[in-house]
Amino acid sequence: MKATDYIKTEMGMSMAWVSGLMADIADVPLTAPTPNGGNHPWWTIGHLVYSESNILRCYVLGEENPLVEWKDIFGIGSQPSADGAGYPPMSELLEKFESVRAETLAYVDSITDADLDKASHAPEESAEYFGTIGKCLAILTTHLAFHGGQIADARRAAGRGILVA
Repeated sequence: MKATDYIKTEMGMSMAWVSGLMADIADVPLTAPTPNGGNHPWWTIGHLVYSESNILRCYVLGEENPLVEWKDIFGIGSQPSADGAGYPPMSELLEKFESVRAETLAYVDSITDADLDKASHAPEESAEYFGTIGKCLAILTTHLAFHGGQIADARRAAGRGILVA
């Protein structure tokens, strides 16, 4: 298996998993994942969409993030709003979730394994995690899975049963 095929497989599996979790909790998207709060699903999906767009467009392609207007509400350092005030509608976030991931997968389809070692456009201080195209794409596989766990915890906090054991 080529490295790019592995990346696409991981991205497909994590996308399917998170999409299933979101579909099941769409009626209560402000549910905190713990009794002490945390990243509720509405913020989490917005954060995932904004971050993936930022990594692909800015760090990989060297372009401006088309979702830059979401930086303050979903970017690094933002905090979930307990009432969802100021968030785009969930339907818009879920549509963007699909379209941004499709853009990422199309990009992965367009490169070779050798391209994974090319330098990214990430800031120098972020090179440890984002310094190459391969590192940027690797983060996108783990980032979705990490935050997917928060959505799974929010489902349980909302009283939902186990989807996959």
